[in-house]
Amino acid sequence: MGRAHVSPHELVAGRYRLFEVVQRETNRVCWSGEDATTGRPCLVTRIALPQERSGGAGRRAPDRVVRTAGAMAALCPGRIAAVLDAVVADGTLWTVSEWVAGVPLGDLLDRRGAFGHARAARVGLELLAVLEAAHAHGVTHGELSPGQVFVREEGSVVVTGFGLAGATLAPRLTAPAYASPEQARDERIGPAADLWTLGAILYTMVEGRPPFRDRGRPEATLRGVDRLPLRTPVRAGPLTQAVQGLLRKNSRERLTRPVVRAALARALAEDPDGAGGEVPRTGPRSGDAVARKTGRGRSRRTVVAGTALAVVAVTAAVLTALALTDGRPGADDGAEAGAGRRTSAPAVPPTGSGPSSPAGGPGTGTSPSAPGPSAPAGFRRYEAPEGFSVALPEDWRRLDTSRVPGGAYRVVFGASGDPRTLAVTYSRRAGDDPVAVWRDDVEPGLERSGGYRRIGAIRATTYRGREAADMEWLARGDGARVRTFGRGFLLGGGRSFSLRWTTPAGDWDDSANERALAAFLGTFREGTA
Repeated sequence: MGRAHVSPHELVAGRYRLFEVVQRETNRVCWSGEDATTGRPCLVTRIALPQERSGGAGRRAPDRVVRTAGAMAALCPGRIAAVLDAVVADGTLWTVSEWVAGVPLGDLLDRRGAFGHARAARVGLELLAVLEAAHAHGVTHGELSPGQVFVREEGSVVVTGFGLAGATLAPRLTAPAYASPEQARDERIGPAADLWTLGAILYTMVEGRPPFRDRGRPEATLRGVDRLPLRTPVRAGPLTQAVQGLLRKNSRERLTRPVVRAALARALAEDPDGAGGEVPRTGPRSGDAVARKTGRGRSRRTVVAGTALAVVAVTAAVLTALALTDGRPGADDGAEAGAGRRTSAPAVPPTGSGPSSPAGGPGTGTSPSAPGPSAPAGFRRYEAPEGFSVALPEDWRRLDTSRVPGGAYRVVFGASGDPRTLAVTYSRRAGDDPVAVWRDDVEPGLERSGGYRRIGAIRATTYRGREAADMEWLARGDGARVRTFGRGFLLGGGRSFSLRWTTPAGDWDDSANERALAAFLGTFREGTA
């Protein structure tokens, strides 16, 4: 498509007819429309280019948008809207996308206000899946916003707007209130910028307003995103930590995708029936030309229950999510491992046959925890004689046990030929700040080992209602690079547990590894049933 003068009252580029406005955002308007040549419905979007930046870069924008969006649509069929055509006319970028049978998320929020936690979590999981696919192929969306997310009748989402980021020299073309701080500073962006925006969208869904308001001028809005503190969410409930963790100004301190997925899956699992909702049908449909052209078409509301897609999202994501929420050790691991005496690994007892806690063990003086959740497929519950239980892969067993006087211990699980391990450490000398335990007690010992490098910040969190902290790091293990996620949580009275999940660094993002970590975190209990 070449350069051409267009008007909303004419055919765009002499070919595309506009009907009704579907969604408005700052610097962006989207219409339902049709291709006058073929009669096929489409989405037509107008984006005003900054006057001082709409020259050479603006003229190259159509090719970039068509190319990037096309590649992503092929990568995620049915989840990303392909761009069929694009043109720059009089400082305006017009894009023509395939028709999406759904309602913009921004429109749903405008009509109904805040979402429930489960419904917001489901939309968040869908968005996260799309972003993961994009990031795995080196693509950052960079323009994500509620107006770029269409929600179908059954609850799944379709994402538009790929290819806009970098199409001009502007830091953010549309919806500046959803820009990341690094975009607001006009810095180079990467996947972390999309995670910030995911956090902003989650915030908007549960709070009913964006975390940073639009101030009328893009420059003023971007300054607010960069400089103003986050308004503390008050309605986010189980999503609070995920939202706040994604909306950290420093991109290196934002939550990772696995941790976010875990938190969202947990919120969805707590109320799976709350993931549905009314999603109105709007816009042109095949065989509905008269209603489209006259504007007399009426929206029809359809009740959406939890569909098979929601069940799949819960099944696959809940395990990943529950296990990935904030991983930081809270126990005095370094001292225990160094001074411990090793005992032979006992045979793994059958599920449910573990003895009660021995005197001086973590269960002493406390009531045992509630029965742990059933083990997922491919796992079985292991009841440790020390008084904890966890679901392990079916072929795993205890590989090593270290103990020190006073009842502290570490148990390492794994399997022959499997480079992955899970270490469970119990301490009776932990401080009252799980972050400080990782930082002051554990990390100095790790730094003395070869190739240690922490990934991101040590993150305070909660784990089943207890104070906890997560830490991730890289190190050398048997000559190979390994990556570890650690979560430590306090039991009170100086007692604590930490879980350490270690895999080869190159295999960290494998779905089987994410599922295993999710199972460990989701099924660990500090007392026997």
